[in-house]
This record gives sequence, C-alpha cells and structure tokens, in this order.
Amino acid sequence: MLDLRVHHVSIVVTDLERSVAFYQRAFGLERLTRPPFKTEGAWLVCHGIQIHLILYPQGTFRAAATIDNNDAHFSFHTRDFYGILDHLLAEGFREDAEEGDPMRLFVIREGLAGFPQLYLLDPDRNIVEINGAP
Repeated sequence: MLDLRVHHVSIVVTDLERSVAFYQRAFGLERLTRPPFKTEGAWLVCHGIQIHLILYPQGTFRAAATIDNNDAHFSFHTRDFYGILDHLLAEGFREDAEEGDPMRLFVIREGLAGFPQLYLLDPDRNIVEINGAP
C-alpha cells in the first residue's frame, strides 16, 4: 500500500458560521487558522484530520432532508460510540424525530458492518456518520 492518509474532507455549506457552530457543538471540533482564499470557508480539526467547510451559497445537490446511509457521506470514528451518542442526545438530537427534522439521528446499534453506526445531517443536509469500528 502507498504511504497515504486522509488529510481533509471538504464540505459545501450555505451559511458558514451556522455550520461552524454545528460542527463545534455536535463534535467539539477546534477551528484552525485558514489562509485568505478567494472563497470563504473555515477549517476545523479532528485528531489531525481537517474538515474544510467551503461557503457555496447555492448549496448542495441533496434536495431531500432525509438520512440515507447509502448516499455520499463522511464518517468520524470513535472508541466511545455510546458516549458520543449520549452527547448528541444531550444536545437535543433524537432517534424518534421525524424524517426531515434537523435533529434526527439514525442509529444502527448492531448491523451488517459489525460495529455501531449513527447518521445525522448537518445544517446543509450533508450526511455525517459516526462509527465505533474496531
């Protein structure tokens, strides 16, 4: 295998400060200094992997406010899956929220992957997974 690792994930957002607040509140990410590119954005970090939020007012291509774990998404890994789940529940996210509710969590405690997973939407309907893979 080549000596590669993921450096960053880039996510399109329509309201930069709203998205920064979401990622900081939901996941405790730290904001980094970002070069003064022509396009507005923010850089966040999660254990050395950067999350680049890119302001694009036209938005993403996902029109539905539903969580589809087969659609494009990125994933955070945690060794404390249930601690993260408890944190998100304390922040107001709910498994019993209706489709389209921005606080909806889709949780798979025991699935085919062999480890627990949860999915939620950020404010721009980007799908975010958190898993407890070994």
